[in-house]
Amino acid sequence: MSSEHPETVTPKSLFVNRRKWIQTATLLGSLPVTATAYRWFHPVDEDVDHQPKLTNLTESPLTYSQRRNQGYVVSDTTSNLYDITHLNNFQEFTAEQENVWQVAKEFRTDGWEVQIDGLVERPITLSMEEIESRFQVEERIYRMRCVEGWSMVIPWAGLPLSALLELARPTSAAKYVAFESLMDRDQFPNQRPGELQWPYREGLRLDEALHPLTIIATGLYGERLSPQNGAPIRLVVPWKYGFKSIKSLVKISLVDEQPVTAWNQSAPHENGFYANVNPAVDHPRWTQATERRIGSLFRRPTLPFNGYADQVADLYRGMDLSVHF
Repeated sequence: MSSEHPETVTPKSLFVNRRKWIQTATLLGSLPVTATAYRWFHPVDEDVDHQPKLTNLTESPLTYSQRRNQGYVVSDTTSNLYDITHLNNFQEFTAEQENVWQVAKEFRTDGWEVQIDGLVERPITLSMEEIESRFQVEERIYRMRCVEGWSMVIPWAGLPLSALLELARPTSAAKYVAFESLMDRDQFPNQRPGELQWPYREGLRLDEALHPLTIIATGLYGERLSPQNGAPIRLVVPWKYGFKSIKSLVKISLVDEQPVTAWNQSAPHENGFYANVNPAVDHPRWTQATERRIGSLFRRPTLPFNGYADQVADLYRGMDLSVHF
């Protein structure tokens, strides 16, 4: 894939020359230390010296054009590995984006299992080894848009969520899918009473969960997920804001009513259950009409459904998306 379309891979020279950008930027005056300025002001680990090559991780029957038309790849340049693994929202570890990778260094995933239950014919619990042996992992290069107004482009490795759900055979009564992450205060030091109620919970409508774009990710850039990116297994829903893509999954439940979700429960006036990327509906405290791609100094227009409108808009036909935000 990468040799056929090299424009999707960040050149090594751009990555290495970031040091020069950082040095130059310091001469231009100080900026707030936020995701906006992070990409240019954050120091680079010496052991990260180049951008990994993208790999086509499965023998897909689809051509590159077909994969792109179906939304599995994008024309945008992929984000830098360092940025993907060093600017993270993962509240269980810490609320400080730039420090998640440090707090998460000792996170353990040995013996990890994922339970699928609820309105299913066949409740099942799978180890990571079983998941990896049952399913063929493939690469999906997706845009990721944070509700805070910044974005990345990430080459995930994973499998369709629908394939995992099929093992449990949802019944006709199932209307929604509820997700739950690990509850472990020893490993997640920020799981204490506060803004969010633990464990972290998320949810999708069943048709959203079964959509081909919705995946369960187990890696990125051809490697296993790092702890700060949701190891060992996480949800990725590319047309929704990032907080919908719950990390470190341990439980998936098929239910008949709209499930409680962490950020909607915490601030329903700011974070709707659907959380579809919608430039026409502003966050109460900032505009969503534009976003800042990490690695760029300038803002760009936010795309409806994060650029996946052709694939997913029909899911919401007839809905008022200014109300069901």
